[in-house]
Amino acid sequence: MRLPGSGLVSGLAATARTAARRAVTSQYPEHEPELPERSRGVIALEESNCTSCMLCARECPDWCIHIDSHKETVEVEGAARPRQVNVLDRFDIDFSLCMYCGICIDVCPFDALFWAPDFAYAEGDIRDLLHGKEHLGEWMANVPPSALPEAEPEDAG
Repeated sequence: MRLPGSGLVSGLAATARTAARRAVTSQYPEHEPELPERSRGVIALEESNCTSCMLCARECPDWCIHIDSHKETVEVEGAARPRQVNVLDRFDIDFSLCMYCGICIDVCPFDALFWAPDFAYAEGDIRDLLHGKEHLGEWMANVPPSALPEAEPEDAG
């Protein structure tokens, strides 16, 4: 059985311990924080790797990825007939809907989507949070090298 007022005393003791500590304030705009290497910030797109397979858009629980593409015929040397390839016309992510779960990055079989540690991309208008393939491609420069797939070894022959 507890004594009457013991909760009040323990609460005041916790407040006194906290009040005696010095405050830790981050001067954010002037000094950006050092984030861990694998921080989730924003989704970056490597457009050359995207085959418009639509897996990311289909698996997205928020339906915030919009992809449009068309097929083009490509002549391949030594092939019996021309080949058709998908060409990416539009790849948009609506970050006002995105919940940053990373499912799109996990299901991409062609390593076209990556986490970039950028976090300061706030907008004054919610309609400006729809980012296209050009803007998503700009963030590829900030993707840490350890997140990128390993380069395939070249033939030694």
